[in-house]
Amino acid sequence: MKITDVRTAVVEANYDWTFTRIYTDEGIHGTGESFLAPGLTAIISDLKPLLIGEDPRNVDKLFAKMRWAASGAGSMGGIIYNAISGIEAALWDVVGKHYGMPVYGLLGGKYRDRVRIYADCHAGEALEALDSVMVARHPGWLPETEKSVIAAEINHPVHGRAFGDAEADEIFTPEMYADRAREVVGSQGFTALKFDLDVPNPYTKDTHSGTLTHAEVKFLTSLAEGVREAVGDGVDISFDLHWRYNVSDAQRLAYELEPLGLMWLEDPVPPENIEAMRRVKQATKTPVSSGENYYLRYGFREALEKGALDIIAPDFQKAGGLLEGRKIADLADTHYVAVAPHCIASPLGTLASAHVCCAIPNFLALEWHGMSVPFWNDMVTGMSGDVIRDGYIEVPDAPGIGVELNEEVARRYARPGEPFFGE
Repeated sequence: MKITDVRTAVVEANYDWTFTRIYTDEGIHGTGESFLAPGLTAIISDLKPLLIGEDPRNVDKLFAKMRWAASGAGSMGGIIYNAISGIEAALWDVVGKHYGMPVYGLLGGKYRDRVRIYADCHAGEALEALDSVMVARHPGWLPETEKSVIAAEINHPVHGRAFGDAEADEIFTPEMYADRAREVVGSQGFTALKFDLDVPNPYTKDTHSGTLTHAEVKFLTSLAEGVREAVGDGVDISFDLHWRYNVSDAQRLAYELEPLGLMWLEDPVPPENIEAMRRVKQATKTPVSSGENYYLRYGFREALEKGALDIIAPDFQKAGGLLEGRKIADLADTHYVAVAPHCIASPLGTLASAHVCCAIPNFLALEWHGMSVPFWNDMVTGMSGDVIRDGYIEVPDAPGIGVELNEEVARRYARPGEPFFGE
């Protein structure tokens, strides 16, 4: 079996869902998904000549070939791996279909039939649409009645607020967080939730310094308290800080959150300084999580060896792919650290991640970030019913990833200016 072509398609959803398709001379094709990045499809196109004529069953060899061919651009990390990760997943989809095996079977078999999902509830509201550099946009599918929400986000973007001023048009409240938590748990049966905690508030003095005032710490704690009071002790809750704060203020906030029994506090300090992360972790009983910005198992080594994290959160659409995800989990397991993968993918990428999650022993929960996309469930065929049911994914037993991209739906929401699998 030989690879004959590599093509891409991009869907403009809450993020850019970028798909790579591998074609073979046996008529089998496989599809994988990459984490968004500027110029991503151009990188995939540049990698294509390395794959043409190769046997797609040699997944690890082809991974190494792409890695070292791009070593000048970043052999240890960087957006080159966003591209490689999507290609690697597509290769596994081909191999699974060729041998009639689900991907989890190729990764060593499964520990569990279904994968627990945690719902990313954003900041107490579900609507979000961001481009590859996290700037808010108006996707074509957005209802006219909702465009004012995105307009406000463009003026004061949540993900860009560290680079703006301290003023905000909207102040989030504990009641907003509580209402969203009750809605997600009550209507969809989730047993694990995550909210953004680094949100605009009336007590912020400087968004550039990474500092928190005493009143701000109390305000952010009140948001978390609202969620805990709404869902009780039967639902796990976690909060994301998006690398915003300095060590001492992250410690202060983590201390105030201790009575709430969080599942984790995510990215309290910038991820590049492992010692800073370790200091936060050692200062609190609140579990600390990070990892979405680390690449390959080597990117997690120091944090694990130094005991800087309680939970790791690799993103399998960027960290190196599915087999590398298994290797990252194995490394974490030698340190008795749980894995809660970051995931902002379409159903196809989410299901690919679910294959890894069911094949590793130290799995905690997998992220779902598609609440704001009305066509999320429609993006794949091959599932009986919704992809996520009662807060879990039943991992498909069909060959490969187990589903196919719904090209009719994908084409309807395709990003303008990008080719759609060669069209």
